[in-house]
Amino acid sequence: MEQVKADSTLTQYCGFKIGNEEYGIPVMEVQEVIKPQVVTPIPLASEFIRGLINLRGQIVSCLSLRKLFGQDDNLEKDHMNIIVRGEEGLFSLVVDEVTDIIDIKNEDVEKAPDTINPNLKKYVDKIFKRDNGLVILLDIKKLIDLKDLNVKK
Repeated sequence: MEQVKADSTLTQYCGFKIGNEEYGIPVMEVQEVIKPQVVTPIPLASEFIRGLINLRGQIVSCLSLRKLFGQDDNLEKDHMNIIVRGEEGLFSLVVDEVTDIIDIKNEDVEKAPDTINPNLKKYVDKIFKRDNGLVILLDIKKLIDLKDLNVKK
């Protein structure tokens, strides 16, 4: 009986890296992970909106998490796209690298500290400590909220 209870508090996250930092978003929010696609720029869009991609006939907004978090884009290096679904449709989150699926017990996460980078703070849900460092768990709804994205910068 105890084992069943422990499993019910487990959440799976899709892990990815931006720079040297590791992040996670709930696996249930991820539709798929794809290689870089041809991006059509959107004139006058915020700098973190890279443009639009055509994903099997669906138009997908492409967001650079590097830019959103206040870092320089590094598109010469390999990167990946994590496709997530929001209220406004599909979004592609451009990340440096997709790492792995991380199983996290809900009791092992902590509130984000107040000292976290201000460019990042409003998107952070919680922090998970593991042996080889921290995983910053993001709130996907805040990350792709178009009202917030249009106001910023």
